[in-house]
Amino acid sequence: MIFKKKESLKPKQADLLLNLNKKTSFTESIKSIRTNLAFSEVDKKMQVILITSAQLGDGKSFISANLALAYKDEDKKVLLIDADLRCGRQNQIFRVVNSANKGYSNLILNYQEASASKSKKSVDKAVDFDIKDYIVKTRQGIDLIPNGPTPPNPIELLASNNNEKLIAQLKKMYDIIIIDCTPVLGISDAIVMTKYSDANILVVSNKRTKLELVSRVEKIFSQSHASLTGVVINKVDVSEGGYYGYYSNSYYGESE
Repeated sequence: MIFKKKESLKPKQADLLLNLNKKTSFTESIKSIRTNLAFSEVDKKMQVILITSAQLGDGKSFISANLALAYKDEDKKVLLIDADLRCGRQNQIFRVVNSANKGYSNLILNYQEASASKSKKSVDKAVDFDIKDYIVKTRQGIDLIPNGPTPPNPIELLASNNNEKLIAQLKKMYDIIIIDCTPVLGISDAIVMTKYSDANILVVSNKRTKLELVSRVEKIFSQSHASLTGVVINKVDVSEGGYYGYYSNSYYGESE
Protein backbone atom coordinates (compact mmCIF):
# COMPACT_ATOMS: atom_id res chain seq x y z
CA MET A 1 0.00 0.00 0.00
CA ILE A 2 1.82 3.07 -1.30
CA PHE A 3 0.82 6.52 -2.38
CA LYS A 4 1.94 9.84 -3.78
CA LYS A 5 2.80 12.95 -1.85
CA LYS A 6 0.09 15.56 -1.44
CA GLU A 7 1.99 18.49 -2.90
CA SER A 8 -0.98 20.87 -2.59
CA LEU A 9 -1.15 20.55 1.18
CA LYS A 10 0.48 23.05 3.47
CA PRO A 11 3.37 21.53 5.50
CA LYS A 12 1.58 21.30 8.84
CA GLN A 13 -1.68 20.09 7.30
CA ALA A 14 0.19 17.38 5.41
CA ASP A 15 1.31 15.77 8.67
CA LEU A 16 -2.27 14.79 9.52
CA LEU A 17 -3.31 13.14 6.28
CA LEU A 18 -5.59 10.65 8.00
CA ASN A 19 -7.66 13.48 9.44
CA LEU A 20 -7.99 15.24 6.06
CA ASN A 21 -9.15 12.35 3.90
CA LYS A 22 -10.35 9.03 5.23
CA LYS A 23 -10.61 7.35 1.81
CA THR A 24 -7.06 7.14 0.47
CA SER A 25 -4.41 4.48 0.05
CA PHE A 26 -2.57 6.20 2.89
CA THR A 27 -5.54 5.70 5.20
CA GLU A 28 -5.59 2.01 4.38
CA SER A 29 -1.84 1.82 4.97
CA ILE A 30 -2.15 3.33 8.45
CA LYS A 31 -5.11 1.12 9.26
CA SER A 32 -3.07 -1.90 8.19
CA ILE A 33 -0.52 -1.02 10.88
CA ARG A 34 -3.32 -0.94 13.44
CA THR A 35 -4.75 -4.25 12.19
CA ASN A 36 -1.41 -6.04 12.05
CA LEU A 37 -0.58 -4.91 15.57
CA ALA A 38 -3.85 -6.42 16.77
CA PHE A 39 -2.99 -9.76 15.16
CA SER A 40 0.76 -9.79 15.80
CA GLU A 41 0.37 -11.33 19.26
CA VAL A 42 -3.21 -12.41 19.85
CA ASP A 43 -2.69 -13.28 23.52
CA LYS A 44 -0.89 -10.01 24.31
CA LYS A 45 -2.62 -6.71 24.94
CA MET A 46 -1.25 -4.06 22.56
CA GLN A 47 -1.87 -0.98 24.68
CA VAL A 48 1.43 0.90 24.64
CA ILE A 49 2.98 1.28 21.17
CA LEU A 50 6.47 2.73 20.81
CA ILE A 51 7.51 4.26 17.48
CA THR A 52 11.10 5.04 16.61
CA SER A 53 13.43 5.24 13.60
CA ALA A 54 17.03 4.47 12.74
CA GLN A 55 17.88 8.11 12.06
CA LEU A 56 16.41 11.60 11.88
CA GLY A 57 14.05 12.45 9.03
CA ASP A 58 12.42 9.05 8.52
CA GLY A 59 8.96 10.26 9.58
CA LYS A 60 8.45 8.60 12.97
CA SER A 61 6.49 11.58 14.32
CA PHE A 62 4.31 11.64 11.20
CA ILE A 63 3.49 7.93 11.57
CA SER A 64 2.91 8.32 15.33
CA ALA A 65 0.41 11.15 14.84
CA ASN A 66 -1.58 9.40 12.11
CA LEU A 67 -1.60 6.05 13.90
CA ALA A 68 -3.01 7.82 16.96
CA LEU A 69 -5.79 9.21 14.74
CA ALA A 70 -6.45 5.72 13.34
CA TYR A 71 -7.01 4.35 16.83
CA LYS A 72 -9.21 7.33 17.69
CA ASP A 73 -11.39 6.40 14.69
CA GLU A 74 -12.03 3.07 16.43
CA ASP A 75 -13.53 5.04 19.32
CA LYS A 76 -10.50 4.32 21.48
CA LYS A 77 -9.38 6.74 24.16
CA VAL A 78 -5.94 7.63 22.81
CA LEU A 79 -2.93 9.37 24.33
CA LEU A 80 0.06 10.45 22.26
CA ILE A 81 3.24 11.06 24.25
CA ASP A 82 6.08 13.01 22.66
CA ALA A 83 8.94 11.21 24.40
CA ASP A 84 11.52 12.72 22.05
CA LEU A 85 12.86 15.04 24.72
CA ARG A 86 15.64 16.24 22.41
CA CYS A 87 13.83 17.23 19.21
CA GLY A 88 10.13 16.42 19.50
CA ARG A 89 7.63 18.05 17.15
CA GLN A 90 4.20 16.69 17.98
CA ASN A 91 3.20 20.13 19.27
CA GLN A 92 3.94 21.51 15.79
CA ILE A 93 1.97 18.75 14.05
CA PHE A 94 -1.11 19.35 16.21
CA ARG A 95 -0.54 23.10 16.53
CA VAL A 96 -0.53 23.25 20.30
CA VAL A 97 1.70 25.08 22.74
CA ASN A 98 4.76 23.24 24.02
CA SER A 99 4.93 24.88 27.43
CA ALA A 100 8.28 25.36 29.12
CA ASN A 101 6.87 23.95 32.34
CA LYS A 102 4.06 21.63 31.21
CA GLY A 103 5.70 19.01 28.99
CA TYR A 104 6.49 15.33 29.41
CA SER A 105 9.88 16.04 30.98
CA ASN A 106 8.22 18.33 33.54
CA LEU A 107 5.49 15.81 34.26
CA ILE A 108 8.01 13.11 35.15
CA LEU A 109 9.77 15.50 37.51
CA ASN A 110 6.52 16.67 39.06
CA TYR A 111 5.49 13.08 39.62
CA GLN A 112 8.77 12.59 41.46
CA GLU A 113 8.10 15.61 43.65
CA ALA A 114 4.57 14.42 44.43
CA SER A 115 5.82 10.92 45.26
CA ALA A 116 8.52 12.25 47.53
CA SER A 117 6.39 14.78 49.37
CA LYS A 118 2.99 13.12 49.68
CA SER A 119 1.80 10.18 51.70
CA LYS A 120 0.93 7.06 49.66
CA LYS A 121 -2.75 7.61 50.33
CA SER A 122 -2.74 11.06 48.74
CA VAL A 123 -0.30 10.41 45.90
CA ASP A 124 -2.92 9.11 43.46
CA LYS A 125 -5.08 12.21 43.81
CA ALA A 126 -2.08 14.52 43.44
CA VAL A 127 -0.77 12.64 40.41
CA ASP A 128 -4.19 12.51 38.76
CA PHE A 129 -4.43 16.28 39.03
CA ASP A 130 -0.91 16.78 37.71
CA ILE A 131 -1.40 14.42 34.78
CA LYS A 132 -4.61 16.07 33.65
CA ASP A 133 -2.96 19.46 33.95
CA TYR A 134 -0.26 18.40 31.48
CA ILE A 135 -2.50 16.75 28.90
CA VAL A 136 -3.48 18.83 25.87
CA LYS A 137 -6.85 18.15 24.24
CA THR A 138 -6.29 18.41 20.48
CA ARG A 139 -8.94 19.49 17.96
CA GLN A 140 -8.58 16.07 16.33
CA GLY A 141 -9.92 14.31 19.42
CA ILE A 142 -6.80 12.72 20.84
CA ASP A 143 -4.92 13.68 23.98
CA LEU A 144 -1.31 14.82 23.70
CA ILE A 145 1.54 15.30 26.13
CA PRO A 146 4.13 17.49 24.34
CA ASN A 147 7.79 16.82 25.04
CA GLY A 148 8.45 20.01 27.02
CA PRO A 149 11.93 21.44 27.62
CA THR A 150 15.00 19.30 27.00
CA PRO A 151 16.38 18.15 30.37
CA PRO A 152 20.15 17.82 30.99
CA ASN A 153 19.70 14.07 31.51
CA PRO A 154 17.00 12.71 29.16
CA ILE A 155 18.00 9.04 29.48
CA GLU A 156 18.11 9.10 33.27
CA LEU A 157 14.74 10.82 33.37
CA LEU A 158 13.09 8.33 31.01
CA ALA A 159 14.62 5.36 32.85
CA SER A 160 13.55 6.60 36.27
CA ASN A 161 11.15 4.78 38.56
CA ASN A 162 8.99 7.88 38.46
CA ASN A 163 8.49 7.55 34.71
CA GLU A 164 7.64 3.87 35.12
CA LYS A 165 5.00 4.74 37.72
CA LEU A 166 3.70 7.54 35.50
CA ILE A 167 3.26 5.23 32.50
CA ALA A 168 1.49 2.72 34.75
CA GLN A 169 -0.92 5.44 35.85
CA LEU A 170 -1.55 6.57 32.26
CA LYS A 171 -2.34 2.98 31.23
CA LYS A 172 -5.26 3.09 33.67
CA MET A 173 -6.58 6.20 31.94
CA TYR A 174 -6.29 5.28 28.23
CA ASP A 175 -7.09 2.43 25.86
CA ILE A 176 -4.10 3.15 23.61
CA ILE A 177 -0.86 5.03 24.28
CA ILE A 178 1.40 5.95 21.35
CA ILE A 179 4.96 6.90 22.35
CA ASP A 180 6.97 8.92 19.82
CA CYS A 181 10.63 8.31 20.70
CA THR A 182 14.03 9.48 19.48
CA PRO A 183 15.88 7.64 16.70
CA VAL A 184 17.77 4.57 17.93
CA LEU A 185 21.24 5.02 16.45
CA GLY A 186 23.50 7.13 18.63
CA ILE A 187 20.85 7.71 21.33
CA SER A 188 19.59 5.22 23.92
CA ASP A 189 16.32 6.97 24.83
CA ALA A 190 14.07 4.76 22.68
CA ILE A 191 15.65 1.55 23.97
CA VAL A 192 15.10 2.72 27.53
CA MET A 193 11.42 3.31 26.76
CA THR A 194 10.90 -0.23 25.42
CA LYS A 195 10.55 -1.47 28.98
CA TYR A 196 7.17 0.29 29.06
CA SER A 197 5.88 -0.74 25.62
CA ASP A 198 3.88 -3.70 24.33
CA ALA A 199 4.92 -3.18 20.69
CA ASN A 200 7.91 -1.51 19.05
CA ILE A 201 7.68 -0.12 15.51
CA LEU A 202 10.66 1.04 13.43
CA VAL A 203 10.07 3.67 10.74
CA VAL A 204 12.49 3.65 7.78
CA SER A 205 12.67 5.74 4.60
CA ASN A 206 12.38 4.32 1.11
CA LYS A 207 15.73 4.61 -0.76
CA ARG A 208 17.26 6.45 2.22
CA THR A 209 17.58 4.06 5.14
CA LYS A 210 20.26 1.51 4.34
CA LEU A 211 19.82 -2.14 5.23
CA GLU A 212 23.00 -1.87 7.27
CA LEU A 213 21.35 0.68 9.55
CA VAL A 214 18.29 -1.51 10.02
CA SER A 215 20.58 -4.42 10.94
CA ARG A 216 22.33 -2.22 13.50
CA VAL A 217 19.00 -1.23 15.03
CA GLU A 218 17.91 -4.86 15.18
CA LYS A 219 21.17 -5.77 16.91
CA ILE A 220 20.73 -2.99 19.47
CA PHE A 221 17.19 -4.20 20.23
CA SER A 222 18.43 -7.77 20.58
CA GLN A 223 21.27 -6.81 22.91
CA SER A 224 18.77 -4.88 25.04
CA HIS A 225 16.43 -7.90 25.20
CA ALA A 226 13.76 -5.93 23.33
CA SER A 227 12.02 -6.96 20.12
CA LEU A 228 10.86 -5.21 16.97
CA THR A 229 7.20 -5.85 16.27
CA GLY A 230 7.28 -4.47 12.74
CA VAL A 231 8.75 -1.97 10.30
CA VAL A 232 7.02 0.91 8.50
CA ILE A 233 8.55 1.81 5.14
CA ASN A 234 7.95 5.52 4.72
CA LYS A 235 8.15 7.90 1.72
CA VAL A 236 7.33 5.32 -0.93
CA ASP A 237 6.37 6.87 -4.28
CA VAL A 238 3.60 5.07 -6.14
CA SER A 239 5.05 6.25 -9.47
CA GLU A 240 7.92 3.81 -8.99
CA GLY A 241 5.53 1.00 -9.85
CA GLY A 242 6.39 -1.18 -6.91
CA TYR A 243 7.71 -1.39 -3.37
CA TYR A 244 10.14 -3.35 -1.26
CA GLY A 245 10.51 -4.30 2.36
CA TYR A 246 13.12 -5.39 4.87
CA TYR A 247 10.83 -7.74 6.78
CA SER A 248 7.80 -9.77 5.83
CA ASN A 249 5.74 -7.89 8.42
CA SER A 250 6.50 -4.43 7.04
CA TYR A 251 3.93 -1.66 6.76
CA TYR A 252 3.74 1.35 4.47
CA GLY A 253 3.25 5.08 4.82
CA GLU A 254 4.60 8.41 3.65
CA SER A 255 5.56 11.75 5.13
CA GLU A 256 5.75 15.10 3.46
